[in-house]
Amino acid sequence: MRPPPTAGTRGVWCLVLLALVGDAAWPPCRIDADNRTGLCKGQDLLRVPGGLPGGLRGLDLSYNKLQEITAGDFAGMTQLRHLDLGYNNISHIAPDTFLSNLLLEHLRLFNNSLHCIPALALQPLANLRWLDMSNNLYRSVALDGVFGRLRQLRQLSLGGPLLRDISRGDFAVLKDMALQKFAIKTASSPWRYEAGAFSWLNTTEMWCDMALDESVAALPVMLRDLRGKPLDYLRFRNLFEFTYYTGDADPFAGLAELQITRLVFYRGKFNENLLRLALLNVQRSRVRDLALMAIDFARSPRWNSSGVGAAAPRLDRLLLQDISNPDILRFDWTFTWLSGVATLSIINVNFNYVPCDAWGELRNVEALDISGNRLEDGFIYNQRCQYHGVMPKLESFVLATNQLLSLAVVAALTRTWPRLTHLDASHNSLGSLQETCQWSPTLRWLALHHNQVTAGTFGCLPTTLEYLDLSYSQLDRLDMDYFTRSPRLRELRLSGNKIKFIPSEWRCPRLEVLAIDGNSFGVINRGSFINMPRLVSLAAGNNPYHCTCDLYLFLEETRQRGRPTLADWPRNWTCYHPEPLLDTAVATYAPHPLECDVLALVAVAVATTTVAVVACAVLCWKLDAGWYLRAMYRLLRAKYGRRRAGTTRRCSYHAFISYSCADAGWVRRELLHRLESTTPPYRLCIHERDFTPGRWIIDNIVENIERSAKVIFILSRSFVDSEWCNYELYFAHQRAVGLGSEDVILVVKEPIDARGLPRRFARLRKMLGTKTYLEWPSEPGRRPFFWLQLRSLLGNPGELGPAAGQEETAVDATT
Repeated sequence: MRPPPTAGTRGVWCLVLLALVGDAAWPPCRIDADNRTGLCKGQDLLRVPGGLPGGLRGLDLSYNKLQEITAGDFAGMTQLRHLDLGYNNISHIAPDTFLSNLLLEHLRLFNNSLHCIPALALQPLANLRWLDMSNNLYRSVALDGVFGRLRQLRQLSLGGPLLRDISRGDFAVLKDMALQKFAIKTASSPWRYEAGAFSWLNTTEMWCDMALDESVAALPVMLRDLRGKPLDYLRFRNLFEFTYYTGDADPFAGLAELQITRLVFYRGKFNENLLRLALLNVQRSRVRDLALMAIDFARSPRWNSSGVGAAAPRLDRLLLQDISNPDILRFDWTFTWLSGVATLSIINVNFNYVPCDAWGELRNVEALDISGNRLEDGFIYNQRCQYHGVMPKLESFVLATNQLLSLAVVAALTRTWPRLTHLDASHNSLGSLQETCQWSPTLRWLALHHNQVTAGTFGCLPTTLEYLDLSYSQLDRLDMDYFTRSPRLRELRLSGNKIKFIPSEWRCPRLEVLAIDGNSFGVINRGSFINMPRLVSLAAGNNPYHCTCDLYLFLEETRQRGRPTLADWPRNWTCYHPEPLLDTAVATYAPHPLECDVLALVAVAVATTTVAVVACAVLCWKLDAGWYLRAMYRLLRAKYGRRRAGTTRRCSYHAFISYSCADAGWVRRELLHRLESTTPPYRLCIHERDFTPGRWIIDNIVENIERSAKVIFILSRSFVDSEWCNYELYFAHQRAVGLGSEDVILVVKEPIDARGLPRRFARLRKMLGTKTYLEWPSEPGRRPFFWLQLRSLLGNPGELGPAAGQEETAVDATT
């Protein structure tokens, strides 16, 4: 039997289990959606993680703590093309590590701890094109025959801080290989170079990270070995790492015999004498592109004046960058070495003053970049200097990232330069001054982004521009007059400002590209850019948009026309107003079609109105509204027409008799006979006898009803069928509203069913239902009582006089 595990053993197993669980819970790599790329960078990994997809094409394991690569680490990854193992602590790679990775093209082993070149491990990689094994700890760069079989190899980087010997046969296996780039790093000086070591190389680009402090004699030998090679680009890093060169020998001897056209010195110590020697050799060589970057320049304790004035190489491009000592510009106490340069870049060289004689030496410069310095207005432009006739070839001038304040100074400096077309003065403090400027008429391109531009700055801008960039310059308002005066402007960039609205009168007929993203306006509509007929590209995102019909219709019209193209759509196009749509993507804003379609809205409104009118017309027809309107019109015409004529109303009759023609015989035979034969007689008004001939019937009706004390209606079936009887009933009812319903006497001559009356006799139905009426008896014995009741309603016949207040009552009853 085995003894039970001790407490310490159990603790070890717990830690192992926790580690395994931790690996499962915290996957060290990010795999993309297609399982093609794995990113395991900077995860403090001690070994290559397992379980990676077999279909990976790219894997980044850099910046970890890997110490060893074993045979199974990449087994199964048959599609792997790119592998980055840089910045680890790898000291050993198993010989059969890459047996499954036959398609590998890009392998990076930079900055590890390899003590020898892993040739056996590289043997299966017949497709390898890019290999970086530099900055490792091997002491020899002698390449095995394996490298001769890597026929696809185009870039190779070797060496490290322990490499002190480069022997003649180290690179012999590369003699038939056409490289695009070869890089080598050696230990700090001293180190040994054996003649002929580089003679095997056939590369177009060579990077040498090697210090010559105590090995100066090696450089001419190396250059001699590169003669006749297809080398075009040569780069030195830390050429003199710790000391300035003080010798008399020329370390660059042999440079003129090479075919290189591009030469770079990166870092390292340079003094006047070394720079003079380099320039003299460059002058005799084919070099047309020279760069001095981050070098530590200093004056020589003893100035060697031999060759002064001769170091003026003809260069297509000269770059001076990240140099702390601006004395390099006039290292030989003149600027003559710049006289043969076509493109001159002086970037971050810390200089703040341009002497008058400097401009004259730049007569061949076509493009000048002096960005990233400390130039101020008074130090770049001196009124005592002569600027006329200088810079005759300059076409492009970059003044970015300095300390300039005045646009007028920049304009005065460049005004007489006859070929200047491009000017970049970005990242300064220009634009805050109110100035008047005179510019070169040839200027076409101006960049003023990251300045302090105001609306007043437009008065100082050139009007000959085709390109203008005022982005990120705190601009809050535009000057429309400037764009009217700038007919050539084709591209305008106003990104990142504080513009609050787009003027509707913005007129720029030739503008093709406009960037107004990142401002403060919220409204654009179909008329915003109507005066820019050539506009083809618009960037307008990242603004606080009001998501309304104006914006929606603008976007719809833009989509339908296909122009202008929205360069940043739909990115950063978000709604700010109204509040319910805050932070909503403008692309998802879709109002109801009737909300924004004016034609559809008008069509719906017209259709709805038509339906309503038709419905009202049908309803009025059903309810006889036409009849009531005609009656009201005639009543008002009669009453107000008489008032204007000044007539005085009097009660001339005891009663007005309203009857139909069918009942005329009964009225004359019974009613008139009985009432007008009394003593004294009743005066009655009937239309066929008492109406004034020639007058309008309505006028006769209204006037005689108002001149009668009572109105008697003889109701029969014929009465209901008479339109005129209905008029008389209507006018009598209007009068009764003001004088009381006792003035209306209803006499039912024939039985009438009130419920069967037409709608227009609504008043009659109401009277029959609420008012006591007289009924003509069919029995003769009951008729004396009928006449007695009627005479009691009419009152005693007597003299008739004016009806005081009756006129006003009649008028009120009709209004």
